[in-house]
Amino acid sequence: MKKDIKIILLLFFANITLFSQTQFQQFINRVNSVSDLNAKSTIVDSFMTVARNSGIPFIEGNTANFIYRGTANTVSISGDMTGWDATSAKCTKLSGTNFFYYTRPFELNARIDYKIVLNGTNWILDPENPKTCPGGYGPNSELAMPLFIQPWEIRVNTTAAQFTTVTKVFHSNLINRNYTINILLPPGYNTSTESYPVVYFKDGSDYLNLCSAKNILTNLLDSNKITKVIAVFVTPTNRNDEYAGSNRFLYAKTFVDEIVPFIDANYKTINNKYERLVLGDSFGGNISALIAYKYPEIFANCGLQSAAFWPNDYEVYKMIAEGEKKEIKFYSIWGTYESLFTNLRIFTDSLNSKGYINSINELPQGHSWGLWRSTLDEIMVYFFPASTVNVENENTFELCYQLEQNYPNPFNPETTISFSLKEEQEVDLSIYNLLGEKVVNLCEGRYDAGSYNIKFNAKNLSSGIYFYTLNLKDANKQLSKKMVYLK
Repeated sequence: MKKDIKIILLLFFANITLFSQTQFQQFINRVNSVSDLNAKSTIVDSFMTVARNSGIPFIEGNTANFIYRGTANTVSISGDMTGWDATSAKCTKLSGTNFFYYTRPFELNARIDYKIVLNGTNWILDPENPKTCPGGYGPNSELAMPLFIQPWEIRVNTTAAQFTTVTKVFHSNLINRNYTINILLPPGYNTSTESYPVVYFKDGSDYLNLCSAKNILTNLLDSNKITKVIAVFVTPTNRNDEYAGSNRFLYAKTFVDEIVPFIDANYKTINNKYERLVLGDSFGGNISALIAYKYPEIFANCGLQSAAFWPNDYEVYKMIAEGEKKEIKFYSIWGTYESLFTNLRIFTDSLNSKGYINSINELPQGHSWGLWRSTLDEIMVYFFPASTVNVENENTFELCYQLEQNYPNPFNPETTISFSLKEEQEVDLSIYNLLGEKVVNLCEGRYDAGSYNIKFNAKNLSSGIYFYTLNLKDANKQLSKKMVYLK
């Protein structure tokens, strides 16, 4: 309850600051109003104490103030919101001080990777911000706006039953390369007679080291959110060449003709396309989509985190968008602060137009491991929830009931909520606030089997986090998801 009240207050004050001068603006005006250099320094010292106690970047409402204090000719902020351009977000220097700042608004649930650039070439972590996030080229400083929820599932959980890690070096005869493969076996594997679904991760070492995938799987299993799975992390030998370059088709064939059979032959897997998931980030998403589409008899599930459908990789996009529909279930995630989000919206629209089972989540983040580690749980729960019925054939491929993530999300003021029913059902679809109070009833009654898209306009509601719940009365089951309304 205390957390809910805090969020409500944050939203309240976010609106208040739009109509009054912010504390940061008052500070800037005060420094500019005096000419004495010592007085300026004293004012800056006083503000820095306040800012450090509050957190830097200094956030007021929906505005983030990036701060650097030190000796430099020029200071810029480079990150997800600038496309990592070193010059576009130049800081202003307060006259007569060594204080630099850059101010801009963000969505209240945004999360951004950034660095400070000194004199055009010296890239550094923000010395005033202890929050960092792992990146492919080392850690970045992290801006987390007030409504961003840090992923609980990445924490180390020593009390939970643990996965066992097995490392293999696999030689491919087809492509004549060696691959390091890390296999996570679920708790109880050695004594169990069960067979398990398999998740194949591209960029295997990065998912383990930068995404905290082992921690995520452990926590999801411990909290009974997913069923037991075998997780296979395949690290590329030549990433660009294999995922998006001239050898991508050969690599895809290597993967399904050699690596998957190797795993099936040596581990207790469910040898069934419905119980296999291939997923990846960026170029790893590109090759995951290629593998699923070229070999739907092997993979019926595909997870895409910021799939890099760049212009030179449109072959994969066009192959799926313009080719025949195949039995593949997709889950796509991307950030609005990455340059390829428009491509991914187009890709999603093409999937929807062809009738693919396709769930999406669009978030105010960048092309980063911060986004991917905070959303991996969504993909895992979507494909392998603890309550999932075992799927054996095409007739039972779809779950009986599905509630999709609203799109767009966050939204202003209109969004679409989709659900599907395998059989006739008495349903109630309603919106609830953080206090659990019903604020809108979207639809109610008996619905035939099929898919439904419900438009929701929130113009009469306040900004904030809401939950939408599909109550399946005949089945005595409820499905719920979170959404964010930003005015």
